[in-house]
Amino acid sequence: MAGTILIVDDDQSIRELLSLHLSAAGYEVHVAADAISAGYMVLRSPPDLIISDVNMPHMDGFEFVAALKADKSLPDIPVIFLTSLEEGDRRGKNLGAVGYLTKPVRADYLLTMVAKHVAGGAHPIG
Repeated sequence: MAGTILIVDDDQSIRELLSLHLSAAGYEVHVAADAISAGYMVLRSPPDLIISDVNMPHMDGFEFVAALKADKSLPDIPVIFLTSLEEGDRRGKNLGAVGYLTKPVRADYLLTMVAKHVAGGAHPIG
């Protein structure tokens, strides 16, 4: 198994599409429909990488990652933000994001970015 990826997105079709591509590439994939559910999953078993939507109800992706980074009991998990918007780049960099994927996501770009940050040590962008 190449690594464990957690996908956090309130859009079921996006979760299914990303999960399909990543599973086919040999990754173990877990999905969460919101940041609250994802937080519980991370506490139980931290993944090797998180792909998080930025715009979600209740808690956005930035707030989710900030909460993870504030919990010193958790390992430093690389995060790729997923968005249909081009804004928020600075905020993501400040949180240590290793990259951004914009919707619609190209499978080749997704797999290249994930492989880069799961296989080798992740280095924050910026």
